[in-house]
Amino acid sequence: MNEPSPQTLETVGESGNAKIVYILYLVGLVVGITSIIGVVMAYIYKGDAPNWLKDHYRWQIRTFWIGVLYSLIGLITSLILVGYLILLFVLVWYIVRCIKGLQCLDKRQPLPDSGSWLF
Repeated sequence: MNEPSPQTLETVGESGNAKIVYILYLVGLVVGITSIIGVVMAYIYKGDAPNWLKDHYRWQIRTFWIGVLYSLIGLITSLILVGYLILLFVLVWYIVRCIKGLQCLDKRQPLPDSGSWLF
């Protein structure tokens, strides 16, 4: 029986933490607090990760903070009704970023543009 090498297990374990962060973000759309737990995890695991995985943690951290910013703008402008469209955009944007991150993570690849404010 072929057993995976320790290096393969280490890579799977490291990417598993990033996958948990993406899942916490998606669950955070319903529960809320899990997104905060996810961003804390991303900050913690970012330092020891290989470069391709640091890219994912950067993406996750930026997704959290940019999402907070866009949500605040949406909440403030909801007084003039435009904010509801902004909040809908933020929801779609957040989900797309998480799914895009999960897809690249499953391929063990860095994201094409982890510094992007959009998708």
